[in-house]
Amino acid sequence: MTRDVTDEQARAGVTADEQARAGVTADEQAAAADLGAWRNHFLTLLDRIPLPIAVCSIYGEVHVANPAMAAEWGTTPGRLRGRPLRERFTPRSEEQLDRLVRALRTGRTSRYPIEVTWRAGHEGPEREGEFTIDPIMTVPEPAPVLLAMLYVRDEQPEPPPVPGGSVSGVQARILALAASGATTASIGKALGLTVDGVNYHLTRLSQRWRVQGRTALVAKAYALGVLAPGRWPPEPAGGLIAP
Repeated sequence: MTRDVTDEQARAGVTADEQARAGVTADEQAAAADLGAWRNHFLTLLDRIPLPIAVCSIYGEVHVANPAMAAEWGTTPGRLRGRPLRERFTPRSEEQLDRLVRALRTGRTSRYPIEVTWRAGHEGPEREGEFTIDPIMTVPEPAPVLLAMLYVRDEQPEPPPVPGGSVSGVQARILALAASGATTASIGKALGLTVDGVNYHLTRLSQRWRVQGRTALVAKAYALGVLAPGRWPPEPAGGLIAP
């Protein structure tokens, strides 16, 4: 016995069985379209969130990241795919990371904080913050994905640059003794250094200040304010002594 077909199906040459099979395919296509639409909604929402966020594998490799996260790497979101978080971020405590690994092995899906440091961009300042890692189970995948959200702390100010004329305490005393006319051996004996040790410091200072000879080195030390003017025996000025 044949199935009844509608006039429109008959005109199109489509049987009821073929229509049923086409209906299953249409449902699957509709489901796929819905999934794609929701994925696009998710990515649009992710892009608009100012908080740095990445979705990663359980090994920490980035599946997708938003522009705020990419900015911390000094790149674009598309270039982060497949790159491990530890390439950029250094955990302050390996114990926090071990806790997350143990949780993943036992199937727990609690939220885990991990304090990290990193350098923003390619040559930016060092920054501090905390990752909040949420293991999320997905169907039908057996392993969770990790939702990593980065909370950036206030940037630490960079230490002021050391003045060009600053020297260590040992170097300042070497220069003062050299200015008094002491020999290399005498300088070493006075400061508890070997002759090679004294020559090492004098050579480093000559290279740094781009001068040759002890006389020129002492003159440069006075010009930079490392040695106090008008004092005899010569002594360090004190203002440019680095710790």
